[in-house]
Amino acid sequence: MRIYTRGGDEGETGLFGGARVGKASTRIHAYGEIDELNSVLGWCASAAEGGIVDQLRRVQGHLFTMGSWLATPSDASEGTRGHLPAWPEGVTTELESEIDTWDAELEPLKAFILPGGTELSSRLHVARSVCRRAERAVGVLQEGDQGAVAPEHFAYLNRLSDWLFTCARYVNRVAGVDDVPWR
Repeated sequence: MRIYTRGGDEGETGLFGGARVGKASTRIHAYGEIDELNSVLGWCASAAEGGIVDQLRRVQGHLFTMGSWLATPSDASEGTRGHLPAWPEGVTTELESEIDTWDAELEPLKAFILPGGTELSSRLHVARSVCRRAERAVGVLQEGDQGAVAPEHFAYLNRLSDWLFTCARYVNRVAGVDDVPWR
């Protein structure tokens, strides 16, 4: 299979199930933001060690699943939807549990912090801001096409940005580097 198809040379791209839409559509924008977030998480994982790598890879898998759902039109047939990977149960709760575990080891926040500290923490803060942008793009898609986004995908993205923030603080703590306070 060739990597290029020439199918998008005129400004359109194919959705899962065969429909074609403009590359500037809100659906393409939404799953493009998820794809960018996934790439940034890969960049984070390349600087991480130990269990954090596994956790980041797990999140990348969830985002790939979410992207496949976003790349499928709301009116796709049941046959088409039947080929989509299932959204795993409990993944938002899993993020919450990890946030709670990391947070128990952190000093309570007494001020806003600036992104920074270690290289990995800085990358995780970039991922957090990309996650927020992806969440906004997915929200725009939902506003224009009610039912286009599963509620559990919204919840996951919202919690993921909190997870990334807490993870950034946690990796600083593990490295013995203080958060950077905003003054």
